[in-house]
Amino acid sequence: QVQLAESGGGWVQPGGSLRLSCVASGSIFSNYAMGWYRQAPGKQRELVAGITSSGSTNYADSVKGRFTISRDNAKNTVYLQMNSLKPDDTAVYYCKMPRATFISIQNSYAYWGQGTQVTVSS
Repeated sequence: QVQLAESGGGWVQPGGSLRLSCVASGSIFSNYAMGWYRQAPGKQRELVAGITSSGSTNYADSVKGRFTISRDNAKNTVYLQMNSLKPDDTAVYYCKMPRATFISIQNSYAYWGQGTQVTVSS
């Protein structure tokens, strides 16, 4: 059974930075795509960033140039470095792993972490 554990959320002022981490257990981490999603109050959950097993990345237009996703396969960990944070980035951020190596991060057949709250306000 795969478990995903996020950490690193919190409160930050606009313009600040945070780094989220997600540790995966119970799978051969390096073979899987990984992704970060977020859900703000009253809104649908949306893809923020994804990274394939080979390291290719993709980002939502709203975070391009500000957020960076990376992975450390030796630590079974995926990161989301968030810079120049805005109040609109306020949301619960979730880590996601597909349940099979051959499906994309956007497939619904996936594991989810419990989420970590990010609040951006002055």
